[in-house]
Amino acid sequence: MRKLFISCIVGLALLTIPGNAEARKWTLAECIDYALTNNITLRKTKLNKLSAQEDVLQSKAALLPSLSASTSHNATYRPWPETGSATVANGYVQASVDKVYYNGSYGINSNWTVWNGNRNRNTVKLNQMAERQAELDSATTANNIQEQIAQLYVQILYSAEAIKVTKGSLETSKANEERGIEFVNVGKMSKADLAQLTSQRAQDEYNIVEAESNLRNYKRQLKQLLQIVDDEEFDIVIPTTTDEMALQEVPTLQSVYSSALATRPEIKNALLGIETSKLNMQIAKAQKLPTVGFNASAITNTTSMNNNSWGPQLKNNFNLGAGFNVSIPLFDNRQTKTAVNKAIIQKQNYELELQDKQTTLYSTLENYWLQAITNQNKFKAAKVATESAQTSFELLNAKFEQKLINIVELMKGRDALLQAQQNELQSKYLTILNIHMLDFYKNGKLK
Repeated sequence: MRKLFISCIVGLALLTIPGNAEARKWTLAECIDYALTNNITLRKTKLNKLSAQEDVLQSKAALLPSLSASTSHNATYRPWPETGSATVANGYVQASVDKVYYNGSYGINSNWTVWNGNRNRNTVKLNQMAERQAELDSATTANNIQEQIAQLYVQILYSAEAIKVTKGSLETSKANEERGIEFVNVGKMSKADLAQLTSQRAQDEYNIVEAESNLRNYKRQLKQLLQIVDDEEFDIVIPTTTDEMALQEVPTLQSVYSSALATRPEIKNALLGIETSKLNMQIAKAQKLPTVGFNASAITNTTSMNNNSWGPQLKNNFNLGAGFNVSIPLFDNRQTKTAVNKAIIQKQNYELELQDKQTTLYSTLENYWLQAITNQNKFKAAKVATESAQTSFELLNAKFEQKLINIVELMKGRDALLQAQQNELQSKYLTILNIHMLDFYKNGKLK
């Protein structure tokens, strides 16, 4: 019974070992969704947007009157007061003169800037634009992250397929080495030729190790974008890729560029920058205009040199006041002119930034378009080359078994086949990637 109990405990322990669990496989959509939620760089841009929202709320609140309460309390010691005379405390004549006395005041004050050349209202608009710019910065960062994820994802797909090709080549190398051993044993092949076959098999094994290392590195980079820091096995779903996906029509460069100009957040941000510079010019010019404000107050005070109690003193000394003020700038040491000129320079800078972003966008799209066209043509040629190399290698392999060709010719044929297969895979995945990137810039969605 005791042995049975121990066996059950051991069995349960083995079932709960994390290493026995199958590694989660991530789809492209899952990678993107996870990164958009957890990527630290993106989360920082979202915090910038929240900060900009606070600036908007503060500038809106600045349109309202301010209200503040104040009170002060003072004790005074006068060691040698003049007897038989009166004193003034808080604007009131006090007949009682004490060596030690107390004064207190209580007040509520309000100020309201009624008009200042619309600087306050334009500041609200400016902060609203800044909030929108922070939102567009976040969208730009999100697009960049999605683009990087897609590139790494496709690179992982290509690397995984390339490993399969290399492993297939390794199986062929092993078979050739085994046949070579048999030929050496019966005296049909020299040991030098066998050594070349062994060297080829070892080189294929080395290539597999190197390819698997590259694959792990691409997965590491993808995990970094997703902000995954655990040591669990990370893998992706291998979607079905067809030749038709690589042979589909490539969208025209101009159509993609026109759509991207209307939708890309970095372009919208640059356009919004020009609008903010215009507002800054209006705010700067408003410094030449008068400022009109209102103020109001309610004040009362108390003193110990009064025979009345605290309550009646507060009532008797209560004052209400109101007024307005007008400030007209006459000479401001060139501050207004400098602010206006700086706003003009800022506008010119934003216009240049817009041109730069438009040029960068076009260059990026042109690169994707050229890569799509070039690799699509390479893929068409590579398919023919692979079929030809496969047929050639099969014929060479048959001749090698009949000792009609030497080992060098066989290895050349095998290398040609491997290179053709790698070229086909690479051009296929690069074509698919670049077409999808063009669609992403055109439609804003990454499939």
